[in-house]
Amino acid sequence: MKNLTEPGVHIGKKKELWKVTDKKPENTKDLIQGRILARNTILNLIGYGTPLLVALIAIPILIKGLGAERFGVLTLVWVLISYIGLFDLGLGRALIKLVAEKLGAGLENEIPPLIWTGLSIMCFIGLVVGGLTAVLLPWLVKGLLNIPLDLQKETLDAFYLIAVFVPIIVLSIALRGILDAHQRFDLTNTVRIPLGIFTFLAPVLVLPFTISLFHIVALILFGRMLACIVQAVFCFHIVPSLGKKIAFENKMAGVLVKFGGWMTITNIISPVMIYIDRFFISGIISVAAVAYYATPSEVVTKLTLVSGAMMAVFFPAFSLVYGQDKNSAARLFAKGVKYVFIIIFPLSLLIVILSYEGLNIWLGPEFAEKSFVIMQVLSLGVLFLCLGQVPYALIQGAGRPDITAKIHLIEIPFYIGVLFLLTNEYGIKGASIAWTGRLAVDSAIMFYIAMKMLGKKNEQSIRIFIVIGLTSAAYILALIMSGLFQKSFFICLFLPLYLSSVWFYIINSGEKEIIKAKVLKIWKSKIKIIF
Repeated sequence: MKNLTEPGVHIGKKKELWKVTDKKPENTKDLIQGRILARNTILNLIGYGTPLLVALIAIPILIKGLGAERFGVLTLVWVLISYIGLFDLGLGRALIKLVAEKLGAGLENEIPPLIWTGLSIMCFIGLVVGGLTAVLLPWLVKGLLNIPLDLQKETLDAFYLIAVFVPIIVLSIALRGILDAHQRFDLTNTVRIPLGIFTFLAPVLVLPFTISLFHIVALILFGRMLACIVQAVFCFHIVPSLGKKIAFENKMAGVLVKFGGWMTITNIISPVMIYIDRFFISGIISVAAVAYYATPSEVVTKLTLVSGAMMAVFFPAFSLVYGQDKNSAARLFAKGVKYVFIIIFPLSLLIVILSYEGLNIWLGPEFAEKSFVIMQVLSLGVLFLCLGQVPYALIQGAGRPDITAKIHLIEIPFYIGVLFLLTNEYGIKGASIAWTGRLAVDSAIMFYIAMKMLGKKNEQSIRIFIVIGLTSAAYILALIMSGLFQKSFFICLFLPLYLSSVWFYIINSGEKEIIKAKVLKIWKSKIKIIF
């Protein structure tokens, strides 16, 4: 079990090496321990966060070196590469779920044909999507995107290159899914971190030699290809029989496509419901109003990086345990809600309290006056969004992506109607209320279904929901705070009360021991540095 619960780092006298082993888990409980879940979540946060820090440094250099228009095209390249992942027809997530399910059931011998079946289908999808992308690119570049005439050929050539690499990008999603299903987030992030850094750093490195978008994109895609090869090597190591049992099974293909089909519906609808409010604001009010809405929205939705990193860990864990032991699934669900709430709630509340002051310092008093209420309302919505990701992951991990897809299909017409009415009547404040209200309803429905699926095995969740209900009253108090002194006093009063409630009512004795051990370790290291 050691290989699945430890990063596999062997520290010698002169160097560190990642150890890739092929041992299997002794039992499913080893994969859902709080310590392991926390470690994997931290690895994911580092994996998501490190490239963003590099981007903060690289982007100003690229804007200056490439110019505004070329840099604008480069941002479209980044978006295009990122969103190609949505066109895997949900098979990446289906592969995670089914491989984890086989591991949980002790059916490791069925994993190689499942993987080869999934890879074959995704390779075919990649070829089809790449071909369709190539056909649509002239219209996209010369029509829809309004690319300057002198950059159109260069942009088109760069985009054609992306179309050629679509199968590799899609295969990379599948290979990452295999690692995630085995809870090898150490290996996933061994690839993700260098690749994320390279995506932003590669254009900077070639600036002294060329500003050609074709060459810049070629270098970025070369990095993607190397990452895909490394992921494949890792997969062959953790599933050594992968090279011996090469097969395509129609039955498994049917299961993958069925699961992935429902996932595709959710993958399409969810981003639409998250971002459609901006288009309504632009159409009903003005493009300028979008800036006052989108800016605070972009800030507060960054909190979803935390819950997203967590649920990338919890989804395969839910897939692994739900069919084997619902009691373990219920405990895992309670942990997910608990961890997301403990982290997101205070951050969200601090944004509500200090929204005006933060925007004032960052963008000036005029912008702050128009946007701070929007930021407050959206912060509450993000809390609902992050919490709702836990039952969402459970429902899909239990093999019911059809439920989440059907819920979203029902929600979208009602949401669009309410969004139109509130935006038309109350402007951007109305849009923010509609957005937050939709997430509150969605989260409540997801929780209801998840708890129903767990049956009577969700007693551990009750205490958490009571605390959530009581502490959520802090939002009301935060909204009526005025003046920096009042807000500072509230923060100083709230934080000790919140930390006390977390310590005595939310975390268990085992988690307390882990925290004590970590604090003691940090304290001892500080003393050693001082003396």
